[in-house]
Amino acid sequence: MGKRATARSGKAAPAAPRLSAVAGNAAPRASLGLDRLIHERMRLAIVSALAVNESLSFIELRDLIGATDGNLSVHARKLEEGGYVDCQKSFEGRVPRTDYRLTRQGREALERYLAHMEGIIQAVSGKR
Repeated sequence: MGKRATARSGKAAPAAPRLSAVAGNAAPRASLGLDRLIHERMRLAIVSALAVNESLSFIELRDLIGATDGNLSVHARKLEEGGYVDCQKSFEGRVPRTDYRLTRQGREALERYLAHMEGIIQAVSGKR
């Protein structure tokens, strides 16, 4: 199954170019040294939203970043496991409530990430 045959010739089609070729033929450099935990779009949105708010409830955060319940839950758990986000569960009456806060480690990681991205932007635009 690794080879695709063309309809006419029966020969294997050439393999698609790999992303690493775009990054200068160096697969390890493809990440550009970015924090993979934050770099994913939804997790970056979560960390950014929490950076400008002391805390947000699950519903507030979900609505702010436009996530689904499941998507937010999965990504918030990864950030919590990484030590970037603190999650507090409580009840308001009989209704469960989940609140998120950015930890000091999360804030420092976001600052490093933003500084790194700024450096990349400056290098690409030639503004060193």
